[in-house]
Amino acid sequence: MSPAHAAAPAEVDPDAPDLAVVIANGTGRTTSVRSGEQDFARLWKLLAPSYTDTEEVPEDWIDGRHPPVRATVLWGLTGVGGWPETDSPPRGDVYMGRQDQVFRAEDGTPWVRTDPSVDVNDDDIRWHRAPRSVFDQLERRELFGPAPTEDGKSDPLAGAWWAIPGLAAGLALGSGGTRLIRRVMHGAAAQREPRPPKEPRQELIDL
Repeated sequence: MSPAHAAAPAEVDPDAPDLAVVIANGTGRTTSVRSGEQDFARLWKLLAPSYTDTEEVPEDWIDGRHPPVRATVLWGLTGVGGWPETDSPPRGDVYMGRQDQVFRAEDGTPWVRTDPSVDVNDDDIRWHRAPRSVFDQLERRELFGPAPTEDGKSDPLAGAWWAIPGLAAGLALGSGGTRLIRRVMHGAAAQREPRPPKEPRQELIDL
């Protein structure tokens, strides 16, 4: 097992993500899964959200010319925030921190492209390989949407780094009225162009 996928389960660390929001890039469908669900465990094993290192990839990939993205996953931690920063009850918000994109290389190897801190405007993007068997499990379950055709036409959102309208419309987090508390939208073009790093924003927002 590679170091990326030897991490402890999420529930060991109280600050580890307990929510994954998945955008299937072939359809734009948004699905939220929580810690304790089988699909959450599969995503954790596939994407290794506690992994912080990076692997070398072709220069073309760094420039944005990588295979079509199969899915975008934003990791969240529930039960944070609330009054007085937002209108929700104490511990009624969700911190959205890390964003992963998963795709399959020409040789069949799944790869993960990671922005460790989506609320920091920098060019810190990391890469690592993912277990093919787990990727295939999630493909069979169509969590990432229907498998793409050979011409890639089933992946119309592959060029978009994040589809925030789909997230806002599809994120159902229960009767507590949980809200997102981080602005995570960055345009695809903006992500390709390095910018001077900025300090993390600590404001809480109410969508």
